[in-house]
Amino acid sequence: MKLRNIDFGPIWMSSGFGGFFGEGYWYHRIFRLLWRGFNFKGVTLSAKTMTLPPHEGNVALSRDFKPMELLPDCIIMKPWEGAALNAVSLSNPGFAALAGRNEWQRIKDPFFLSFAAIGATKEERREETKSFMEEAKDFFRQLRGRVGLQVNASCPNLSWQSEQGEILAEAEETLELFSALGVPLVLKLNALMYPELVLKVSQSKYCDALCVSNSIPWMSTREIDWEGLFGSEESPLARYGGGGLSGKPLLPLTRRWVKEAREAGITKHINAGGGVFSPKDVFTLKQAGADSASIGSVIALRPWRVARIVREAYRVF
Repeated sequence: MKLRNIDFGPIWMSSGFGGFFGEGYWYHRIFRLLWRGFNFKGVTLSAKTMTLPPHEGNVALSRDFKPMELLPDCIIMKPWEGAALNAVSLSNPGFAALAGRNEWQRIKDPFFLSFAAIGATKEERREETKSFMEEAKDFFRQLRGRVGLQVNASCPNLSWQSEQGEILAEAEETLELFSALGVPLVLKLNALMYPELVLKVSQSKYCDALCVSNSIPWMSTREIDWEGLFGSEESPLARYGGGGLSGKPLLPLTRRWVKEAREAGITKHINAGGGVFSPKDVFTLKQAGADSASIGSVIALRPWRVARIVREAYRVF
């Protein structure tokens, strides 16, 4: 699937599941030993979301920017249910440190970077975005023609919260600012955002595509059986603010969002994920109106299915 004549392929990796540079995590090495066909071949990298300044978040990182703990206590996996709850909160060393590794500059295939401003107020986030623009100009010129930028407007683990209309208005302004970079811009949403409100942003000439769904905040909808999944209506990550849910339970929400988005008049490219755990799920999202798919939790919870899901994405899209 092409955005500004760059072919990003029919299936993308959800931001963060391949690390910052596509290197993956320790358990991927085990998966490759257990399942000879396990790899990320054919999947477009979406790097873990970065911020302009370093952001400690809830995961301590080593010198090579990998989690220091094998099993961070801000991530809870439910393998049987195909669900995950995380409150990583955008742990990253900041743009300058990441760009300085020269890893992104060596990636040959098209890929996505992901950015989020983390200031406590709209004004602070606007200034942060402008500063990122200034620092990133030369860097993006090196990558022009091979990279897209995802604007994260829906991370559930940030400390600030706003009304949807305010979030989307701010996202539209951010897209306009980033247009000077000359790369495809993708607005990253979750499936609880009203398609009628997203429509206006999608009509902006600066918005090339939409990516849905990011994880959804704890207890943000009664359509999820939170107590059935985690044993209580109080989040096991309450000490971190509750966290965000990803995985199989999100698929019905994502499918409905895509269908309603098309009915609302959204015509831009929609990359749909959140709950893709089988080839059938890819076809389901295609029928709903998606233009491409993405995978995330399945990489960690059902790794043996990844190759078949990728093949199906190339077939249906």
